[in-house]
Formats: sequence, C-alpha cells, structure tokens
Amino acid sequence: MALNLDKNLKRYYSIREVAEMFGLNESTLRYWEQEFPYLRPKNSGPAKIRQYQEKDIEQIRLIHNLVKVRGFKLAAAKKIINSNRTGADRRAEVLTKLMDVRTELEALKKQMDYLE
Repeated sequence: MALNLDKNLKRYYSIREVAEMFGLNESTLRYWEQEFPYLRPKNSGPAKIRQYQEKDIEQIRLIHNLVKVRGFKLAAAKKIINSNRTGADRRAEVLTKLMDVRTELEALKKQMDYLE
C-alpha cells in the first residue's frame, strides 16, 4: 500500500459533503442508491452512517453528468451506463475537464478585463 502524501485527500466522505460537491440534496443521493445498484457506499456503525469513497464519488459524478447536466431521465441514464459503461465514464471525465477549463478561462477573462 502506497503512502498517501496528500493530506487533503480524505478516505471517506459523508453524505452531506458529497451532496454539497454536486449541489444535490441528500435525499437525491439516497434515491440514486436505490436506482443504481453499483452505487453502494459503505455503511458504518449501528446508525448505518454512509461513508462515500472516491469510487462512489466517481459513480455519482457519472450519474450527475447524465441526469443533471445532460438532462437524461434515470431510466435512460441506467441504459447508457449498462450498455456502454467505459464510454459513459470517459464522456463524464471529458465534460468535467472542459468545465474546469471553462472556469479557468472565465477567471482569466476577468483578470484581463481588470487590466484594461
């Protein structure tokens, strides 16, 4: 097992933290857990507190991209994921990178506007 030198990287995230990452309600995440069988965060303790790992967050990112960003219904999102999982994963990854680039470009534009 490799030593984790990044102190900011957490091993587990709460449902509240994950919901905030994507701008969702906690109830939406719970519902997605029922609808998508491969989205199963670890439950700990007698209270069954959900603990999301990076792999769970990647699944949520994919579902979020299909449902909230691209506007697919849940049934269509399931069908896309089941029929072409690697393609759907790749498209979500590319879209995330493009959104990051867009944010950086907008910040640069603001800086350029400030200099004028």
